[in-house]
Amino acid sequence: MKNLKNYILSAAVLVGFMSCSSDDNDAVANNVTLEFTNTFNNTTIVLGDATSADATENTSEMGQVHHFSELKYVVSNIRLIKADGTEIPYNVNDLDNGATVINQANTETLSYVLSDIPVGDYTEIKFGLGVKSNLNDLDQVSFPEFYDNAGSNETQMHWEWGTGYRFTKIEGFYDTDNKELSFHSGSTLEGEEGNYTQGVDAYRDITLSLPTTATVGNSAPTIAINANFDYLLSGENYTITLVTTEDITNNATPSAHTATEMMKFVENIGGNGTTDTTGMFSITSVEN
Repeated sequence: MKNLKNYILSAAVLVGFMSCSSDDNDAVANNVTLEFTNTFNNTTIVLGDATSADATENTSEMGQVHHFSELKYVVSNIRLIKADGTEIPYNVNDLDNGATVINQANTETLSYVLSDIPVGDYTEIKFGLGVKSNLNDLDQVSFPEFYDNAGSNETQMHWEWGTGYRFTKIEGFYDTDNKELSFHSGSTLEGEEGNYTQGVDAYRDITLSLPTTATVGNSAPTIAINANFDYLLSGENYTITLVTTEDITNNATPSAHTATEMMKFVENIGGNGTTDTTGMFSITSVEN
């Protein structure tokens, strides 16, 4: 009887081991969820109109008080990087299935699911703030879903005057008398129709290291990404004071819809593309 018990116990252990081994070997592609949180330093942003008592009150490095009524930006060209350096692109040339508009007023947009990511251990993520130049032409035929979403009344990420998308759209108020703040970014084209060349390139590639490995397979990781909008005025590249005068040598106007004023803000929130490739973004956690 003792030998029979030992046999049964050994068989159970073997079955358990085979089951675990089978689970490991049968790992298949799985989802990765990107969760975006928009903050001012450590405080999640609350939007509000000029007189809102609920809106998050932000103070820049130079002491300028401001708050936001609208906060949107495009994320596209997403790539996950494995521990061995292999880069896994996610629908990088398909705006319908590989790009999204993050809208602080719509909580559903703050979570973006990447589907069917190959099995592996991932240590970095790259994504674009904006739309890369070869796709930035409001192509309604190729990408009808993204075109409609970006152009909807709720989103309004089309330029009225141009052929491309807005990459960021920020509205709000600044100083104690609530003067209007309005910042829109996007790339520009130069030349004539049919013979355009790249003007200002407001697209920025963001590269972020994960604090812990995201393991895809039997688990579907969630990567929490923080966008700290303190960087808008107090970034790594510029410290900006909003001014309404013409003397803007070291400052910027509160209405920045043109290339001349745009790039200071772009390089603060999106990096300068060389020494700063993180901009306002960071990874706060990875849950496997």
